Amino acid sequence: MPRSKDYYQILGVDRNATPEQIKKKYRQQALKYHPDRNKGNKEAEERFKDINEAYAVLSDPEKRRNFDAFGSEKFHQRFNQEDIYRGFDIGDLLKDFGFTTDDVFSSIFGARGRRKKQGQPAGHPFGARERGFEDLFGRARPFDGASAYPQRGADLSMELWISLEEAATGVARNIALSRGDKREQLSVKVPAGAAGGTRLRLAGKGEPAASGGSTGDLYITVQLSPHPVFRREQHDLYLDREIRFSEALLGTTLEVPTLIDGPRRVRVPPCTTSGTRIRLQGLGLPGMGKGERGDAYVVLRIAVPKKLSARQKQLAEELAREGL
Repeated sequence: MPRSKDYYQILGVDRNATPEQIKKKYRQQALKYHPDRNKGNKEAEERFKDINEAYAVLSDPEKRRNFDAFGSEKFHQRFNQEDIYRGFDIGDLLKDFGFTTDDVFSSIFGARGRRKKQGQPAGHPFGARERGFEDLFGRARPFDGASAYPQRGADLSMELWISLEEAATGVARNIALSRGDKREQLSVKVPAGAAGGTRLRLAGKGEPAASGGSTGDLYITVQLSPHPVFRREQHDLYLDREIRFSEALLGTTLEVPTLIDGPRRVRVPPCTTSGTRIRLQGLGLPGMGKGERGDAYVVLRIAVPKKLSARQKQLAEELAREGL
């Protein structure tokens, strides 16, 4: 499908749609454009392909998160057809309506599209990797050793730990990679706003093929190291700050750090309660691929002394008599 297409538009759902809403819409669309109901209709066939690709991404939390973060074009630069359809099988969704996986292939490809009943590899759309699927989606690997097509090299995976500051600004890291009997240095660029679990693909940096096939890919999962001051919630940052009881009653001004923008002064209004959040607009983390920044929040906690002096106790008793 063209990279400019939006998976949400293809299924006709909102970008904030729940998994249940996405599944319901997919079933409606897939049944409407199913080949058995549109025999000989090439337009419906293409629509059916797009619908399945869209659902393969949006029904998987990790794939959907990466699609939302990168956008369509960059997503397809990082994820190939093998990645998109891994773990996707429409059979369970459509069987209640009398359709089977075999029906899909026989309707589109005829007898040559039928899959075998035994021995099919898991983790591929329709549970099959025969030539019918290759013709339909434009990419497939041979499913057994008898195929004349060369095997693709294995993919590699690794984790890359970065700091919260590096996640905010983006970072380039050099990594050492062993492939076969060779060891090489690679530069990995982590985009600003990367969240823990973000998956980066380096095409052609996996294992070489044994018999002249294409080289596998390298997948890098970004992980964030815990920060001593800030905690992250999506694109927002949170900082806890203690104030004295008198400051909570009378108000005060605090100087607080930010992650990458230097210190800021914030005003605490009188009669502030514990747990109050003060917003620092636009001082959070950027959204990956969009540049829009979240906010930072100072969460106020009222410090209670472990022990009172005689004078403090006297003043507290006077406050109590005044209803405080």
